[in-house]
Amino acid sequence: MTQNRRSIIVLVLLVLGISAANQWWVGRHEASQGETLAALAQPGDLHMLSSQTCVICLEARLWLQRHQVRFSECIIETDAACAAQFEASRAPGTPVMLVRGQPQLGFDAQRIIDTLGRAAPAS
Repeated sequence: MTQNRRSIIVLVLLVLGISAANQWWVGRHEASQGETLAALAQPGDLHMLSSQTCVICLEARLWLQRHQVRFSECIIETDAACAAQFEASRAPGTPVMLVRGQPQLGFDAQRIIDTLGRAAPAS
């Protein structure tokens, strides 16, 4: 085996190792966020205004379900009250996460954790 070929193999193995370590780290970070959010979110704390065509809404729903986070959801195309709530929020798109009544555009688990950590629980 030539020196160049050996160097390429070592480089490929190094890149694969770094990639695997990064995937592990990202997965562990997501799991940690999920555990934290599931522990913080009480019934009624999280409500998602979503749309049937919103890919981010689907990803948020699956993430919340995967981590067993308590939340409720309504679809603006099929629920008039939900559509009115969405219109009142004046958000440019979905999802709108209502975190203890505070609207947040999009889905960001860390931002929700931070909000739940600061806001007093709903009575």
